[in-house]
Amino acid sequence: MKIELFHIGPLTIYGYGLMIALGILAAFSTSMTRAKRKGMDTDALFNMGLIGIACGLVGAKLLYYVVEFPSIWKDPSQLLQLNEGFVVYGGLVAGFASPYLYARIKKLEFWRYLDVTVAGVALAQGFGRIGCFLAGCCYGMETDSWFGVVFPEGSLAPAGVRLIPTQLISSVGDFLFAVILMAAERKNKKPGMVSGLYLVLYSVGRFLIEFLRDDPRGSIGMLSTSQFIALFTCALGAAVMAWSGWKVQKEK
Repeated sequence: MKIELFHIGPLTIYGYGLMIALGILAAFSTSMTRAKRKGMDTDALFNMGLIGIACGLVGAKLLYYVVEFPSIWKDPSQLLQLNEGFVVYGGLVAGFASPYLYARIKKLEFWRYLDVTVAGVALAQGFGRIGCFLAGCCYGMETDSWFGVVFPEGSLAPAGVRLIPTQLISSVGDFLFAVILMAAERKNKKPGMVSGLYLVLYSVGRFLIEFLRDDPRGSIGMLSTSQFIALFTCALGAAVMAWSGWKVQKEK
């Protein structure tokens, strides 16, 4: 609803960027605290987090370029808009793959470290969606319902019409996922189980919210690009959970 929040001299504070920053801080704080309680190497976790964030941002931007290629082909100047235009799934793939490689090189238990971070990832995504709401991106379909919101001129969303606040719905879902994952991580001792649960929860949530969105985005057949990817990430999450349970049973 407000792209520019305030100014500090010549410095402009953008709502989207501020929420991303708060999300990253919340994710690091949550993950580091939980890792310390478990006696894990917090320095290694910190490094994995930095690598995951850097590669995740690059991956999210690259997938956005792929999804929006027809639009970018018509207007190449979009390639220079670095402060907006990201696809979460690109960030998830790169953000998980890069720490995995780091863990392999350092001979660390990747799944054990990932399990203590996924709640923080969901938390960061919740803040990120608030940023989407402030910027007006990822908006929903028109509605006459009482919960519809009207974006002002200058937002990325259409102005003057009542829209479903899909950004806030996604944000609430992500925060709820964070709570569920924290509870699961405390009770579950199977490496990989919580990470698999995160993939399932996020994939299902993303698949469903896509039905309510109306912003321009790619499609594959009858599904949006994100829905199509969600089918695979959900299956991957279920496979990781099954593998985790099988591995524990095998070691008994």
